[in-house]
Amino acid sequence: MKSYEVNFDGLVGPTHNYGGLSYGNVASQSNSQQGSNPKEAALQGLAKMKALMDMGFQQGVLAPQERPDVAALRNLGFAGSDAQVIQQAAKQAMPLLVASCSASSMWVANAATVSPSADTADGRVHFTAANLNCKYHRSIEHPTTSRVLGAMFADQKHFAHHAALPAVAQFGDEGAANHTRFCRDYGEAGVEFFVFGRSAFDTRYPAPQKYPARQTLEASQAVARLHGLSEEGVVYAQQNPAVIDQGVFHNDVIAVGNGEVLFYHEDAFLETDKMLAELQGKLGKRGGNFQSICVPRAQVTVEDAVRSYLFNSQLLSRADGSMLLIVPEECRGNERVWQYLQSLTSSGGLIREVKVFDLKQSMQNGGGPACLRLRVALNETELAAVNPGVIMTAPLYDTLTQWVGKHYRDRLCESDLADPQLLLECRTALDELTQILKLGAVYPFQIN
Repeated sequence: MKSYEVNFDGLVGPTHNYGGLSYGNVASQSNSQQGSNPKEAALQGLAKMKALMDMGFQQGVLAPQERPDVAALRNLGFAGSDAQVIQQAAKQAMPLLVASCSASSMWVANAATVSPSADTADGRVHFTAANLNCKYHRSIEHPTTSRVLGAMFADQKHFAHHAALPAVAQFGDEGAANHTRFCRDYGEAGVEFFVFGRSAFDTRYPAPQKYPARQTLEASQAVARLHGLSEEGVVYAQQNPAVIDQGVFHNDVIAVGNGEVLFYHEDAFLETDKMLAELQGKLGKRGGNFQSICVPRAQVTVEDAVRSYLFNSQLLSRADGSMLLIVPEECRGNERVWQYLQSLTSSGGLIREVKVFDLKQSMQNGGGPACLRLRVALNETELAAVNPGVIMTAPLYDTLTQWVGKHYRDRLCESDLADPQLLLECRTALDELTQILKLGAVYPFQIN
């Protein structure tokens, strides 16, 4: 039976704006308060989905969230009609309104952690929605995320869904941005690689001093237990606290893996040699041949990596056994990074080609190609059980492009978020989207 790694990309929502909400994310903070272009952002993301589909990769779509999140504002004490809630928040606590309008759910690498059926004790694909409790604007995502994933992967014979972990600091969970899977083939048992920034209960582990470590060891261990993963199929590694303090807020800003390959920066991890040996040993016992590509700090600094999002790239397997790296335009704009990539692809190694995409709208808010997609390994039977409405096709691409053109604004600044009309526009768009993607009622305004 054939197996595939399907990329489900997040569709950028109608309220895409630069609120500068993510402390520790250099791009998010440095572009704070700039005007955004939601229409362009959504079309850039759709163009990437279409391009990968055209290259022969399996591609899906993950719907955005309802924003502004009026229910979240009501929970914080604002009352009255929806319009009154928004106007009160704008007048009394603008930062809370900005947070409730964030389109950050487009970065679906943070939506959940996914374990394929080949790895799990019950032979089903397991999903655990990430609690994202380090940042308020993201902590309000997981209830809707769970409903959307449940509507996409509904067949309980093949798919198991777990609620987000407890929303406390000790179980901070940022999803697949800190999770990679290595395997010889997507349908065979693999080794799941969990990267954490700190331990909540074990003081032997160091922690960053400037920026928060968003993923805890305890959260990663809990997800592995929920998914029924065996000890032989799991490796835990700690991020280097020094790079977190340089803006590496997730592991996918400093490393990316696929198949049998880990592509990482020299300064990404603590105890790197021990970690690589464990990955090699455990994957070897499952028939795989683990390989690593280390980018030396002498060629690409951590600052270069953070500015260019070199590692927030998609590493994709091609039919001939080689790999393709999907990078943002910012990589071409960084001389050292671009020189490194040219030498990498001309060396005759595993990564043979680099393709560049313009994702400026997402990049300016702190997320690149890898942030925009959730990877789900599926065999043929499981892929057939996925809601067909969310699988990208040429007609669906055309429909979604027209949908964006009809509903999205091409300019949005902070003062626009106080316009109650924006909420109506968003709900109208999402109501139509759930029909396009055949999701049913997944948003609070549809349920309530």
